[in-house]
Amino acid sequence: MELNADFRERVVVHSDQLEWNASPMPGVDRRMLDRIGGEVARATSIVRYAPNSKFSAHTHTGGEEFIVLDGVFQDEHGDFPEGTYVRNPPTTSHTPGSELGCIIFVKLWQFDMDDRNQFRKDMAAELKAPIDGVATAVLHKDSRETVTYSHLDAGALLVNADAGGIEVLIIAGTVSVDGDTLGKHAWLRLPEGQSLTAVAGEDGAKVWMKTGHLPDAKPPSI
Repeated sequence: MELNADFRERVVVHSDQLEWNASPMPGVDRRMLDRIGGEVARATSIVRYAPNSKFSAHTHTGGEEFIVLDGVFQDEHGDFPEGTYVRNPPTTSHTPGSELGCIIFVKLWQFDMDDRNQFRKDMAAELKAPIDGVATAVLHKDSRETVTYSHLDAGALLVNADAGGIEVLIIAGTVSVDGDTLGKHAWLRLPEGQSLTAVAGEDGAKVWMKTGHLPDAKPPSI
């Protein structure tokens, strides 16, 4: 399967307008944002766990990165409430689920295969003091990518011109980018060479962003 697989193109997905599609596990549904591959895939998705649902135990051969958008995600390593950012690099494993139900934004098979840096962070707790109405946390940074989380006041500007492409998820509020109004759970991907100028709406915005990673985008090696 290929979905939004041309990383040279600008892509906007208003994910709340998409239907939920069933995964192989009962009670676990997903909205696909980009994908290269079948059930084993380089994939970016929003995944919903129904109350008392679980996914089977598995190893992250290509790594897994996720944000808890709603509810509490759980596995044998603990509880991960709304606002948690998690990196599970290649070779890690778990049995995920949720007693009360949850929604996560998840990226699979998008790690450096030598990365072994596993961690979880409370995104809001990482925020620095605001500058010109924008408070930002650097969640992860290495030679190939930078991951940030920002709170924007109403009307504030979020500007980024990093090389290597830009990817944005709106967690709350709205922003305007090049004539598009992006609301809750909207997803934007800009190719190498395009810069981002986002203007927060009247209620401000909470924005997750990754930059620098698109030149390394490729399907998983199975």
